[in-house]
Amino acid sequence: MRRYAIDRFELLICYDVETTSAAGRKRLRQVAKICEKHGQRVQKSVFECKLSEHLWADMRSKLEAHIDEDHDSLRIYRLPADRDRAVEVLGRDDYTDFGDTLTV
Repeated sequence: MRRYAIDRFELLICYDVETTSAAGRKRLRQVAKICEKHGQRVQKSVFECKLSEHLWADMRSKLEAHIDEDHDSLRIYRLPADRDRAVEVLGRDDYTDFGDTLTV
């Protein structure tokens, strides 16, 4: 059986969800769960994701369904290169490349 590589690209997703109301706190939890499912948290409201176009379309529609455009802000940055070349980290970097070989 022949396997084909799926083209993936890297995104940086940042969000600021209004949390002064119970509804806002619920939206925050929902947005965080969606991001955790598709990427890796690198700061409290910042995720790095490596996705195919199909997975990104699915994630984006879920995020759009859970934010309140009048109160929340969601920013998506498509990284111009692989994380190793596009991201400079000063201080602690707890990122794990799950596409690489993992030693347990």
